[in-house]
Amino acid sequence: MATDTLNPLGTQRDTMYDNPLLTKPQLGVALKRGFTLPSAQFTYGRPNASKDGGAAEAVSGWTGLSSLPILRKEKKQDRDFIALNKAAVNAGLVSAPEQYQYRATHDVRRRVSEEEKNKVRTRRIPASMTFGVSTRPSTPVFDLIENKYQDRWLQERRKTELAKREKIQQKTLTNKGIYETRTSLLRKYAPPIDPPPLWQLPRFHRGKSASAHLETYRSPSTKDVAFKHHATDSTSRRGVFGHGIYEPASS
Repeated sequence: MATDTLNPLGTQRDTMYDNPLLTKPQLGVALKRGFTLPSAQFTYGRPNASKDGGAAEAVSGWTGLSSLPILRKEKKQDRDFIALNKAAVNAGLVSAPEQYQYRATHDVRRRVSEEEKNKVRTRRIPASMTFGVSTRPSTPVFDLIENKYQDRWLQERRKTELAKREKIQQKTLTNKGIYETRTSLLRKYAPPIDPPPLWQLPRFHRGKSASAHLETYRSPSTKDVAFKHHATDSTSRRGVFGHGIYEPASS
C-alpha cells in the first residue's frame, strides 16, 4: 500500500467505501443495509397456473370453471402376487425364503381394465342426511331468573350428604349396637334338621333283616372281651380305627 507524507497510514481505496462492514453510519442517519426494490410495475406473488374464475368470468356467466381440467390423483395399483409367484417358480425359486427375497427385489403391478379406469367413484350420501351444524338450544332464561341451577346443585349436595350420614350410622350401629347374650342367641338359634335318608332296599334296613349271616365269635362274652381289648390297644396304634402299626414313643 502506498504511503503519503500527509496520511502516514496510507490512502483509502474506493472499494472501502462500498464495503458495508467498514462504513460507519452518519450522525442521526440509519445505516443502509437493505436491497434495492424493484420498479413500481413489478407484481409480487406467484402467478396463477390456471384460471380460477375471476370477476370477468363471473360476469360472463361462469364459463371458466367448466373449462378447468379436473385433476385426479392416480391411485397406485396393487401388487400382482400371482404373476410374482409364477415368475419366481419359472426362475427356479421354490422355498418360502427365496420367494420372499424375489418379491423384495421385483415388483409387478396388477393391470387395470379400461372399465375400471373410466369408472367414476362417487360417494353415496344418504337422502336423510342434513348438512350444516346442529342448532344449539336456546338458553332457558326463566331457569336462570329463578335460580333453578342453584337449587338443583343444592339438592344434589343434600342427597350426597344424606347418603354419607346413612353409611356412617350403619357402621356405628353394627359396631356399637346391643350386645348379644346367650339367651338372645338361643332364641335366634334354629336347630338343624337332618335331611331325609336316602332310599334303600328293605333287606339293607337296620333291624332284624340286617343281621349278619356269619358269627365268628363263639359266644357273646368272647365278643365283648375282644372289643374291649381293641379299645384299649387302639390308643397306641395308627389309623382312624386304631388298626395300624404301633406308634413310636415321642417325648
